[in-house]
Amino acid sequence: MENKHKGWQRILLIIIPYIFIVGIFQFIGALIARVDFNNINFPKTSEQHIIISFFSLLGTFLVLWIFMKYVDKENFVKLGFDTKNRLHEFLVGIIIGAFIMSAGYLFLLFFEEINFQKVIFNTKEIIISILLFIIVAIMEEVLLRGYVLKNLMVSFNKYVALIVSSILFSLMHGFNPNIDLFAFINLFLAGIFLGISYIHTKNLWFPIALHLSWNLFQTIFGFNVSGQDTYSVIEFTMIEQNLLNGGAFGFEGSILAVIAMLITIVGIEIYYKRQKPAITTFKINNQI
Repeated sequence: MENKHKGWQRILLIIIPYIFIVGIFQFIGALIARVDFNNINFPKTSEQHIIISFFSLLGTFLVLWIFMKYVDKENFVKLGFDTKNRLHEFLVGIIIGAFIMSAGYLFLLFFEEINFQKVIFNTKEIIISILLFIIVAIMEEVLLRGYVLKNLMVSFNKYVALIVSSILFSLMHGFNPNIDLFAFINLFLAGIFLGISYIHTKNLWFPIALHLSWNLFQTIFGFNVSGQDTYSVIEFTMIEQNLLNGGAFGFEGSILAVIAMLITIVGIEIYYKRQKPAITTFKINNQI
């Protein structure tokens, strides 16, 4: 009889090794990036950020590879990296994130919640932003959806597992700058938003693409990303910070983000619910 407790037990088991190993990799990255440890509050450059993030990704991959091989006893690809017929899912994820941010920006501009200031086009910073958000999307998705959600689904109903993983996702961002209760709740909803497809497909390409696009287009249109101020192509000012424009936390702290995520979550759930009868019919026909 299968031990259903092993899923959540693996998650508890990975916490300390993850913090320790990824912490070492981050320290190595900081050394290579020449971070001034004597002035820890000094703002890091975009180059330093991407170097440290890259080493965090390497540390994450190492920990997960060890656990997949020796604890889960599965191939690393089983985290959700199967590429067969997944390109369209990746493209859809990019399109959805871009559409939501574009529509949100235009809505706020039209209703004068924000005022356009200028465009700052810096090729180097754009490339760094793309690479940084690729790293962040892969790292967070492979950990939270690929390992945590995957294992929680062993122990619990898939929707319960999704809720628990989303709570962990929001807690991971709980110390971000400019966070408040509404933004924290939105981060929980973002966990559902990013994980809803995984409980049906156990594949990471769609959530990685959606996460990447969501973050990248936020910063392109001038919003803070999860409370953090980064380079933006478009600069704007806010007449006042409120729940409609998200204030200093960014678009993720807005009511518009809630509406967009809820619509997308429902749409994805309906899509996969309709796919199941078609798949079942196909299998029955092939057996006859």
